[in-house]
Amino acid sequence: MPSERLLPRLFLILLVAVLALAGWQWRHGAPLSANLMELVPGNTPDALEQQAEQRMQEPLNREMLVLVGHADRQQAVTVAQQLGERWQASGLFEKVQWNLQADLPALREQLLRGRLAMLSAKDREQLIEQPDAFIQQRVQALFDPFTGFSLVPSQDDWLGLTGRIQNSQPQHGAVQLDIGSGALIADADGKSWVLLRARTTGNAFDMKLPLQVADLLQASRAQASEHGAQLLAASGLLYAANGQQQATREITWVGGGATVGILLLLLLAFRRWRVLLAFVPVLVGMLFGAVACVALFGHMHVMTLVLGSSLIGVAVDYPLHYLSKSWSMNPWRSWPALRITLPGLSLSLATSCIGYLALAWTPFPALTQIAVFSAAGLVGAYLSAVCLLPALLKGVELRPAQWPLRIAECLWLVRASLLKRVPSPVLLALLLLFCAGGLWHLNSKNDIRQWIGAPPQLLQEAQAVARITGFQPTSQFFLVRADNQQQLLERQAALGQRLDQLVNMDKLQGYLALNQLVSLPAEQQRLRDALNRLPEHWQPLLDLGVPASALQAEVAQLQALPTEDIDAALLGPLAEPWRTLWLGPVDGGVAAMVSLQGLNNPALLRVQALDLPGVQLVDRLGDLNRVFADTQISAAELKLMSCVLIVLLLILPFGFGGALRIVALPLLAALCSLASLGWLGQPLTLFSLFGLLLVTAISVDYAILMREQIGGPAVSLLGTLLAALTTWLSFGLLAVSSTPAVSNFGLSVSLGLAFSFMLAPWAGQQKHAL
Repeated sequence: MPSERLLPRLFLILLVAVLALAGWQWRHGAPLSANLMELVPGNTPDALEQQAEQRMQEPLNREMLVLVGHADRQQAVTVAQQLGERWQASGLFEKVQWNLQADLPALREQLLRGRLAMLSAKDREQLIEQPDAFIQQRVQALFDPFTGFSLVPSQDDWLGLTGRIQNSQPQHGAVQLDIGSGALIADADGKSWVLLRARTTGNAFDMKLPLQVADLLQASRAQASEHGAQLLAASGLLYAANGQQQATREITWVGGGATVGILLLLLLAFRRWRVLLAFVPVLVGMLFGAVACVALFGHMHVMTLVLGSSLIGVAVDYPLHYLSKSWSMNPWRSWPALRITLPGLSLSLATSCIGYLALAWTPFPALTQIAVFSAAGLVGAYLSAVCLLPALLKGVELRPAQWPLRIAECLWLVRASLLKRVPSPVLLALLLLFCAGGLWHLNSKNDIRQWIGAPPQLLQEAQAVARITGFQPTSQFFLVRADNQQQLLERQAALGQRLDQLVNMDKLQGYLALNQLVSLPAEQQRLRDALNRLPEHWQPLLDLGVPASALQAEVAQLQALPTEDIDAALLGPLAEPWRTLWLGPVDGGVAAMVSLQGLNNPALLRVQALDLPGVQLVDRLGDLNRVFADTQISAAELKLMSCVLIVLLLILPFGFGGALRIVALPLLAALCSLASLGWLGQPLTLFSLFGLLLVTAISVDYAILMREQIGGPAVSLLGTLLAALTTWLSFGLLAVSSTPAVSNFGLSVSLGLAFSFMLAPWAGQQKHAL
């Protein structure tokens, strides 16, 4: 027939065009992304909030903290120095710092210039309210040179304001400066740990850099061990490298394992080498899915590729639709077999695409991308199975093995025997009781950390680095907006009073805010006024031998200092910890952030911002987890809407009752899978729900097969069994993934497929059908 010659040619033209498009998309390398944040909703319409998040996230994505530990302090410093020089020469890092190379003249200049603006609130209040105590402490400091080290000599700062500013700087956790080497060292576990900080040229979402950094770290560990030293490292780059390696492994064994299993199944069942051509639709489907993703999104995420590799088992179902008829057609011919099964095959594609594309409308980029990949892949597999594969199998006489058919006949007889003893309504009631019990035990859990299958070694090292150094940055921070700098500092001071209470209660380790660096202009003026009264109290300094003229000259210098604002305070080297917190002028006002350290209870933070104008808590992690829960509801709603569309689509070929039954059975299978998660103690997550929604899309295909019963019930059941096995070989392997989200997804689909196969026979027109 003309169509048997025309269809393959038209499809080959389409295939060449898609291959050309794929080649153009990959012309600059693989358009893959490892950025996890691209898969989560961008529900931040505020540009300032986005800017603040990027500013806070950049150190996590580009910086690496390394501790070099050795029982001998000097040896630890030596190894850290060698390591730092090697890393700097590697070309992977923008900056590698193992010691402090302070600009002492600049430090002295900033301290002298900021004596009024940078004095801490505690010291400022003492000078204003208790000048006698202030002078007495200064006398003690001058009399006892061991009370502290000051960068500014006494003759330049008789009142000791610079020393107080220097001593009130935020402490870097448990890390102390080693004066001799300039290294930052912490002592713990009987070792001296030298801190090394490295900033990479790219970020953690680069597809090559994290792996290169991980390899360099591994080589450095070996180098350090030769000197008896130990290395501990913490960085988002290491998690990214592990994620990429894990994705590569899982794509290999999920895709490879499913491929090998399906090929063996085809060979064992059909006993013809050419039947392996049934895998062509799978390859075409993967190609169409990848091209569609890159065309719509500009790239494809590696997680889409991992989950998309499970499409193999679904795509091979299409050729199985007519290959399985070889048990009833004698002789079997490819084109006639296709014509018999084409209506059911087309309905399967339509219902599956409706099911997948319904998820594309959720506000979750991860689901959207996976849905587009899967729907496009199924279209490609369908076109290949309908237009090309029958031509490739032309002339093949299939004489399939009889043992699969005997298994199917046996299963059908067992079912019939069961129904004679236990009617369908009773079975349904028992099944619903099973579902009720499982749903009672089911708990919901939505946490973006389920997407990261970090090995225990990385987590333990990160915890060790945090414990030894005292650095425990949090993902939450406060964003403060104001009309001007003075109002901004006032609002940060009001927030700081509340955060100080959390620090005193050990609920928070500490925080950084700009009002700690520079005081309000009004406070600077109060300090000037207090200096005018200071001569009444400085007699103890005169008794110590300090010339009155020197004190008078210093007070005059202090009175002449200009009022410092935030911009001026941020110019000096002492401002380095605060510099990233300043967002500057924004929309006619100004904005800045308050960063947090060592948070024990994130729920306490939201209360701190209440009734404080212009103060906003930015908790991206918490917001995302709430979005996960909302997305579960919207995905379920969209799925129910898609089921209504599928029923409407199936009314014409099967009638209203048949269409309703075909859709009800997959929904019941999904409900049973959900209950099984409860009985197994597994949580309901967004990805397990996504898996169940896929089950409803895939299972409609099984119900249609059993409804049509082309070739008889046993042959149709065998076709359903083969389709379920091939699909399970793909999705089932995901259940053993080391990424919790992927594993949960694979488990829910595997359970759903098992229930779908068991319930599919009730789609037939039987008196005992449900």
